[in-house]
This record gives sequence, C-alpha cells and structure tokens, in this order.
Amino acid sequence: MVTEPTHASGEAAPAFLIIDTESIPDGKLLAKCKYAGDNLAAEQAVARAQEEARANSPSASDFLPVTFHVPVATCVIRAGADCTLQAITCLDAPQFRPRKIVEHFWSGVVSYRGKYRDRIKLVTFNGRGFDLPLLELAAFRYGITGRDYFINSRKRFDGWHIDLMDWITNFGAYRLVGGLNLLSKLLGKPGKMSVQGDQVYQLHQAGKSQEINDYCMFDTLDTYFVFLRTRVLTGELTLEQEHEKVLLAKKWLENKTAELPALAQYLANWGDWEPWP
Repeated sequence: MVTEPTHASGEAAPAFLIIDTESIPDGKLLAKCKYAGDNLAAEQAVARAQEEARANSPSASDFLPVTFHVPVATCVIRAGADCTLQAITCLDAPQFRPRKIVEHFWSGVVSYRGKYRDRIKLVTFNGRGFDLPLLELAAFRYGITGRDYFINSRKRFDGWHIDLMDWITNFGAYRLVGGLNLLSKLLGKPGKMSVQGDQVYQLHQAGKSQEINDYCMFDTLDTYFVFLRTRVLTGELTLEQEHEKVLLAKKWLENKTAELPALAQYLANWGDWEPWP
C-alpha cells in the first residue's frame, strides 16, 4: 500500500490545484489599441468591440479575445493525491481586486511548486486556451514573478498542467460542444445555473463581485467532479472510489455552507449520477 505524503499537521499533502477564472474586457486597453484616436471612454470601447464581435461571429457571440481581458475572479480547489477535496478559495475575498487576485495566484503557484515540485499539478478546463493566458498576461501587466512556472511551462507538452478540455478532446481533435456544462450534467452535477459566462461583464458593471466569484466557485467545483471522472477513465480511481470521493465532497461542502453561503445553491441543484440510456 502506498502511503500518501502528509503535512506536519497530519493532513495529506496537496497534489492538485483545480482552478477557474472569470474576467471582463479592459475598455481602457481596447480604446488604446483598437480605437486609438477615436477618444472613446472605456465603456464605449467595450460596447463597440462587442458589437463588432457579434457581427463577425457565426453564433453572434460578443466574447472578446483573452488579450483584452483582466481577471475579476479566480477560484482554487486543493485536492490530495487520492483526489480528495481539501480546500476551496476565491482569491482576494471579499474585495476581489484584479491585481491582488493575480498576486495571490502567482505567489501560491511559486510556493506550491517550490515545496512540492513535480508532485503538484494544475487542473483546468480550457486553461491552456484561456485561464492561464489570462493570468500570464496579467502577470506581465503588473510585473509579477511566476518563477519556475514560466520556465517549465514553456515546454509544449509539459505534464504538470492537466487541461481537461484538451485531455477529453485529444488536443482538439473534435469540438466539445456543450463544454464543461455538458460534462457536469452527464455526472448529475449542477453545471450552469442562474449565471452564464456572458453575464459577468454586466454583473461587474453592477458591482456584483461576490456573485461573479460564486459563479467562478461553481465552475471550479464542476471542474473538480469532471476531473474525478477522468481519473476513472485512466484507471487511477475505480468507479467505487470516485463515488466515495463525490460523497465525501458533498459532505465537505455541506459543512462549509456557513462559511460560503453560495454553496447552498450548488447543493440545492445537486444530482446523483444516473447514466442513460
């Protein structure tokens, strides 16, 4: 039997950091880069860029490229080598300041990598295509060190980051229509509820930072449960072990609702895995 490494406190050492981010368009940057000389205010620049994006999108999406975004939420779930959920944190709560979010993220990555080296892995859903570029560009913007991450991550197929969308689609061999929401619903988990990703900018404009971070937390939890199922596919967990982890996670979340009240909504939409047909 392999014994899982532990902290001095007796808790199992972390092995996975599951992350998700939410972001908004940077109107000031859009005005400087796309509309230089037009003398647009930040909100005007965002509105114009979104209108152009809708006109050019087959699906009428107004989502702008990651290069014009800044993070307004980053949630991190910590899990042990046996995939047991250990902690969940929305960075820089309750202020949720972009610069502080980015500082906390990269200082955490440096700390965990320094302490656990190759025993720690990042887990994301489309992190290679969005979340990590978002946080990397923000590090560039603010001049924040990510030490050995930026050395090691520039190896194209480095194994310390598991991007579940890349993993499931065999590095983009097909388009996963439905995305994280679809995979979550297959597992009986909440997936998208009252908030959708395209509402984040409007929520931010209305000063609803907590709602944005609650939504980010829900997506991070969905990512965690999708991650558990992928470990069944690889044989690292049996289906019975995955079921045990899910039940343990549900109990852990129930015990956390006093600290994180939004978890009550997630649990109210919880469903058990019942595959069909």
